[in-house]
Amino acid sequence: MKNKKIYIAGHRGMVGSAVTRKLESEGYSNLILKTSSELDLIRQNKVEEFFQNEKPEIVIVAAAKVGGILANNIYRAEFLYNNLMIQSNIIHSAFVNGVEKLIFLGSSCIYPKLAPQPLKEEYLLSDYLEYTNEPYAIAKIAGIKLCENYFKQYGCNFFSAMPTNLYGINDNFDLQTSHVLPALIRKFHEAKINSTGEVVLWGSGKPKREFLYVDDLADAVYFLMRNVNAADLYNQNISQINIGTGEDLSIAELADLISEIIDFKGRIIYDDSKPDGTPRKLMDVSRINNLGWKYKTPLKEGIEKTYNWYKQQLENN
Repeated sequence: MKNKKIYIAGHRGMVGSAVTRKLESEGYSNLILKTSSELDLIRQNKVEEFFQNEKPEIVIVAAAKVGGILANNIYRAEFLYNNLMIQSNIIHSAFVNGVEKLIFLGSSCIYPKLAPQPLKEEYLLSDYLEYTNEPYAIAKIAGIKLCENYFKQYGCNFFSAMPTNLYGINDNFDLQTSHVLPALIRKFHEAKINSTGEVVLWGSGKPKREFLYVDDLADAVYFLMRNVNAADLYNQNISQINIGTGEDLSIAELADLISEIIDFKGRIIYDDSKPDGTPRKLMDVSRINNLGWKYKTPLKEGIEKTYNWYKQQLENN
C-alpha cells in the first residue's frame, strides 16, 4: 500500500496539506503534488493530459474554491463554476485512467438549511439549501453524485466524505474570504494588539457550529483510504459519509473561548443586522465512529495550535 501512487489535488490548501502531512508521516513517499500554476484543474485538457501521463492509483480530491458566508454570497458564479469544473475534470479523468480509489471531500453545507439535527447522511437533497452558500453546496452535491453514479454505472471505487467546519494549520485568515473560526482568531488578535476595547461580530452569536481540527480530518481520510470502499456506502443507500466531532457550540461560546485563549479583555458586540446563516449544523458521525474512527483533538487545544501557527506566520512575514 505504501508505494501506491497517490495524487492529492489541492495539496497546498489547509485540507490537502494536512492529508499530505499525514500520508508522509505514515511512510507514503509516492505522492503526486501539483500546484495550481503547474496544473490548472479548471482546464479539462490539462487534467486529462496529467492523468494520462501520471496514472495515479489513488486520488484524494481536496481541491476546491472555498470561503465563508461573505465570500460564498459575493462570488456565487465562481463558486459554482470553478468547483463544478475542478471535480468533474478530476473524477472523469480518474474513471478514464482506471484509478483504483477516489475520495471526494465535500462540506456539511450540502445538507438542507432546516434539516433535523444532527445531520444524517440520508438528509441529502431532502429540502432546500441555505441561500448564501447554495452555489458551493450545489457544486459539491454534483461531485457526490458524480462519484455515486460512476460507481453505479461503471463500478468505480469512488466515494465522498463530508467534513464538518474545519480549522487549523494553513487556514485562511483573510477577513473577506475566511470561515468564522480563523476570522475570530484574527479579529481578537488584532483587537488585543491594537488595544481596541471591543470586537464587533456578525449576527446574533446564537447559531451553533461544530468544528474539527484539520489534522483529525486527515487522519479520517487516511482511515477511509485504508478501510472503506464505495460499496460500503452505496449498499447502505447513502451517497457520502460524515466526518466530524458530533459536538457543537454557539458562535458566542466560540467567541468567548477564542477571546480567552488570546487573552482579549474588551467587549464583544454582536451586529444582528448581519446574517446568521444556517441556525445549526451538527453532524451525525455515528457511521464513521461505528467503523472505528473518532476525532482526537479537543477544540481548545486545536484553537491554541492554530493561534500559535497564525502568530508564527505574522512573525515570519
